[in-house]
Formats: sequence, structure tokens, C-alpha cells
Amino acid sequence: MKIRSLNLMIWASSALFVTLLATAQTGDPNPVDFGPTQPLSIVSDTGTHNFNVEIADTPEKQQHGYMFKESLGGDEGMLFTFARTEVQTIWMKNTPIPLDILFVRGNGRILKIEHSHKPYTLRSASSEAPVPAVIELIGGRARELGIEPGDLVQHPFFNTAEKNPG
Repeated sequence: MKIRSLNLMIWASSALFVTLLATAQTGDPNPVDFGPTQPLSIVSDTGTHNFNVEIADTPEKQQHGYMFKESLGGDEGMLFTFARTEVQTIWMKNTPIPLDILFVRGNGRILKIEHSHKPYTLRSASSEAPVPAVIELIGGRARELGIEPGDLVQHPFFNTAEKNPG
């Protein structure tokens, strides 16, 4: 009996090791397909800043976000588009990199920026007012580019893709 129990323990340990190894190699145990990136621009006093963003437009994509993402380029980001305009909250569960979180009003104007939100924290960043969208950029990028609340996000979601700021 003891030998059979020992063999089962060894087998279970081996199975767990293989699972952990597979997760470590892919980095993400449950990857989500965000589809092709889309262009997005932010117009600030320092110029127009162009990004390629993944679109998180379903509850599954919104819940996953940048979990397990270990690096992010300076011109990359994610645009969360919500079906309802309401107070939005974002957390960093399983997110190993700091992120700038930009809360965006329906007219495309940035309401608030949470700078370099702490990796892995479950403390939510809140828009504190109703917004239909959130943008995530690599931590520190908004300050580096001089992006501030009131700046205009140009993207078809806001119907601002061709409009001039003003």
C-alpha cells in the first residue's frame, strides 16, 4: 500500500511540475486573443503621440487585460471600451509591470491618470466619475510624453479619429 501511495504522490508531483513548467514557458496559463491592434493617438500640449492598442471590448478581455505581460513597448497600449458609461475600476492582479491608467470621457478627453500603478496589487484604481473607456500604457509613459487630464484621445470609439483638438 505504501509503495502505491508513494507512486501516486510522485505521479501527482510530476504532473504539477509539468503544469507549472508549461505555465512558466508561456507566461500565461489562459491567453486571450485580442485580435489586431488599432491606431490610437493622444493630442497634448507636447504634440500628437501615436500608439498601437489592443482592444479589450468583452468582459473576458477586460478581466484579463495585461495579466502575465512582462514587457510593453512605449508605443503599445490597451483600450478598454465598456458597454456602459459608469465609474470604472482597474486592478493589477497577475500584472508584473507598472502601468499608467488613463480614464477617458465619452468625448475623448482624459479625465484622470493613475501614474505607474503598482504591479500585482489588488488595490483598484478608480475613475471616480463615469467614463466609457480606459487606456493602459507602460508605467511612466504619460509623464514622459507630457500627457495630462484634458488631453484628447483620437480613436473611432470616441468619434474623434478625424477631429482637431479644441
